[in-house]
Amino acid sequence: MEFPKAQRRGRWDLLTRIEGPRDLDQLSPEQLEQLAGEIRSYLVDSVSKTGGHLGPNLGVVELTIALHRVFDSPRDRILYDTGHQSYVHKLLTGRQDFTRLKSKGGLSGYPSRAESAHDVIENSHASTVLGWADGLAKANELRRRDDHVVAVIGDGALTGGMAWEALNNIAAAKDRPLVIVVNDNERSYAPTIGGLANHLATLRTTDGYERFLARGKEVLNRTPVVGKPLYETLHGAKKGLKDFIAPQGMFEDLGLKYVGPIDGHDEAAVESALQRAKRFGGPVLVHCLTEKGRGYQPALEDEADQFHQVGIIHPDTGLPVKSSGADWTSVFGDEMVKLGHEREDIVAITAAMMRPVGLHGFAQEFPERVYDVGIAEQHAAVSAAGLATGGLHPVFAVYATFLNRAFDQLLMDVALHKCGVTFVLDRAGVTGSDGPSHNGMWDMSVLQCVPGLRLAAPRDAEQVRAQLREAVEVDDAPTVVRYSKGKVGPAVPAVGRVGRMDVLRRPAETQRPDVLLVSVGALAPMCLEIADLLDKQGISTTVVDPRWVKPVDEELAPLAEQHRVVVTVEDNGRSGGVGSAIAQSLRDANVDVPLRDFGIPERFLDHGSRADVMAEIGLTAPDIARQVTGLVARLDGRYETQAAEAARD
Repeated sequence: MEFPKAQRRGRWDLLTRIEGPRDLDQLSPEQLEQLAGEIRSYLVDSVSKTGGHLGPNLGVVELTIALHRVFDSPRDRILYDTGHQSYVHKLLTGRQDFTRLKSKGGLSGYPSRAESAHDVIENSHASTVLGWADGLAKANELRRRDDHVVAVIGDGALTGGMAWEALNNIAAAKDRPLVIVVNDNERSYAPTIGGLANHLATLRTTDGYERFLARGKEVLNRTPVVGKPLYETLHGAKKGLKDFIAPQGMFEDLGLKYVGPIDGHDEAAVESALQRAKRFGGPVLVHCLTEKGRGYQPALEDEADQFHQVGIIHPDTGLPVKSSGADWTSVFGDEMVKLGHEREDIVAITAAMMRPVGLHGFAQEFPERVYDVGIAEQHAAVSAAGLATGGLHPVFAVYATFLNRAFDQLLMDVALHKCGVTFVLDRAGVTGSDGPSHNGMWDMSVLQCVPGLRLAAPRDAEQVRAQLREAVEVDDAPTVVRYSKGKVGPAVPAVGRVGRMDVLRRPAETQRPDVLLVSVGALAPMCLEIADLLDKQGISTTVVDPRWVKPVDEELAPLAEQHRVVVTVEDNGRSGGVGSAIAQSLRDANVDVPLRDFGIPERFLDHGSRADVMAEIGLTAPDIARQVTGLVARLDGRYETQAAEAARD
């Protein structure tokens, strides 16, 4: 995929000549520096028009150039954890049209096997890359292949427990080649640059150094009386000196050779470190210090996250092109602050997503009552169980797609022990542009089997506030509040109540209404539109919002019995979702009414806008109304046939 023709001239002359990684081999140091500048210019220009992960990619330009000069992708596997820092990788592997980034038909915002043989991991959930690398390195060993495996992981992703489980296994194989590149963009350590540090790094990855250490240990351990104590003293001094110069102690204690810290914006230094790691016959960790947002002043001045992810912005100022209204996340965040003032037992938990899930306001007001556990959703859930057992009410805010990781802990630690923990799921349902890993389409299915759990799906901002308050009142079971991504629409008022369900629309007086339409969460406006379309076809419709979709309201079955057909509409997978739960509840109540469930099909959805994805899967008002009209027509035909047969008899 090449540059659009209009962009071939001018600022990106050198970049446009790069059709693949091997085109980098002939570039001089001066040209490599020019290329890095052109890449940053192109990223700012392009991503400002489409939105995307800008800051992380500005920080890995030289690092990515060095990776592709040292390793021969795709023969050598270069793996990216999470993958949001892969834009530079895309540019260097022939994908240079970013005009439709993250849109339908354009480039994915993450690695994509459909785009290129250079992409391996499409999963954009963090902390998985080291497990992938371990498996690929083992496969190389068994199949006697000599290609290399390189795993690029950020310092943030190293907070995930899976990363350390993988490191434990990687380090156990001393002679299995694998290169781990830690992209440390939080400046956790002061840079250690200079000849001595570079020399020690070189020594640590040479066979001679290893033979010297082994031979020295053997000789000293054979020396009577003073040999072993002397070796331990010298070894301790060596470790102390090395740890003073560079923070490799923890990794070398695991059995990993450590190179660094390296200035991640010095392409030659990174290249040199990677060459040494490549030559070493076992697992090596290369620690690179980078600066998120490098080269773009608005990103560097953004204290929140250095433009980790942006919408459409003015490239010169970094300011949003248009301001958006209140979104679901901010409604939750504001209500959490109010709850915090009202109840001292309310505490908040986040898994390295303080601002994205809306807890930054709570953290400012109550810093001692918020816990950021890093990318560790499993730990967050278990810790929440402990907090609840200790007399507090924890609220764990997390993206819906990331709750999948903590299911066992929610089931066996929170629910089994009847702990009052509230899980708030942001970005539930179709999120669209971030692709298959980020659609929150599984939560209402996987949570259906959790005994005692109560699940709320608010339809508007007012219901987010109300149902969050209802959730934190529950102290003997887990509660879940899930809502969509983006801007909140207008309020959807109720016209009545049946049981705990809100009635959003009643049909005109009729002997028996045709359709009971069960609307789940943010799809309420669509369901009202469906009812309008059905009304034009002479089909009477009642629209209800269960509010709490688990457990199914006891009044739903009697209400369904008053209608000819039940239709459920949910922004969740159809398999095991709300529609399935309602169907089971009707069977249990011996209510024999036809039910048709509409939701997300059981497949991974390609990236695109939410509207594009919803249209592709047929989750739109016209599509659903058309199918319901056909269903009612078939029922009419069946009843007419039965009546005719009865008359003949």
